[in-house]
Amino acid sequence: MSRADFYLIDKPRFRDDPLLLVCALAKRAFESGQPALILARSVEQADALDEKLWAFEDDAHIPHQLAGDDDDAITPVLIVAPGVRTADRALVINLREECAPGLFERVLEVVPADEAQRAGSRARWKTYKAAGFEVNKHDM
Repeated sequence: MSRADFYLIDKPRFRDDPLLLVCALAKRAFESGQPALILARSVEQADALDEKLWAFEDDAHIPHQLAGDDDDAITPVLIVAPGVRTADRALVINLREECAPGLFERVLEVVPADEAQRAGSRARWKTYKAAGFEVNKHDM
């Protein structure tokens, strides 16, 4: 059964820097041996995530890159900017306003702390639920 996990940003450190939560989720995916796609909202966000993953933790190296070259297939964590095509993976971390496209077993949705930005996540919750996903919520 496919699964959608919604991570609601709550803690001050994630409110101050939401990409930290994305890095933590990417680290967890890498450590569990699951190749992941991170679907960024924009090219700027993809670049920021690329930088953040290098400096995320001193002792943690998360092999990653921006999607779009020959190494995509062997890189554990791919950051995908809008408009870039890449192969589907079982695990997707979605930062976009729309539901994650493609075939996957599990999607991690990062929900902003700002109430005004949460409407899209409510719509995605309903869409995943209607598609038969097991849906869970986590306060972070």
